[in-house]
Amino acid sequence: MKIAIIDYGAGNIQSIKFALQRHGYEGILTNDAEEIRAADKVIFPGVGEASSAMRKLKAMGLDKLIPQLTQPVLGICLGMQLMCSHSEEGNTTGLSIFDAPVKKFSGEVKVPQIGWNHIYNLKTPIFEGIREQEYIYLVHSFYVPLCKEAIATTEYGVEYASALKKDNFYGVQFHPEKSSNAGEQILENFLRLEV
Repeated sequence: MKIAIIDYGAGNIQSIKFALQRHGYEGILTNDAEEIRAADKVIFPGVGEASSAMRKLKAMGLDKLIPQLTQPVLGICLGMQLMCSHSEEGNTTGLSIFDAPVKKFSGEVKVPQIGWNHIYNLKTPIFEGIREQEYIYLVHSFYVPLCKEAIATTEYGVEYASALKKDNFYGVQFHPEKSSNAGEQILENFLRLEV
């Protein structure tokens, strides 16, 4: 299986590569459009600030490519947020794969949310074998409100969508590569997906 990890200078790339290797797969780091199109699975990671990450995607033409992909695509953390329509972080227009905004946590909660939290209301085969209220690992200051594309929920001052799905596109706010056995299972489930 050919797995492309989109390399645009804003990723938690090495930890994802190591996680894939634990499953017996090699991920190819690339920003080459043909290589990404030819992959069986695509992982779209992201760590950092939304507007600068979006500028990098545009500079490489990846903002046009990613929404056109037809194989299973997994956005992780900022990668998922960039797949949404708009982010309050830097007033950033996203890829609009998911018809959902990205908002900043406010109120009494400590920002960023760092550490372990629960996922529940789990839907789709990507969560096969994962129990309700499973712990996953998160680091983020912005969140996607609950919406029709939500396939997992987390509560941190407000209930929000911690995973999204539309057609062949999946997004997870948490870091599966840092989420112990549950994260390993979610990655394995993604890698097993058929279009």
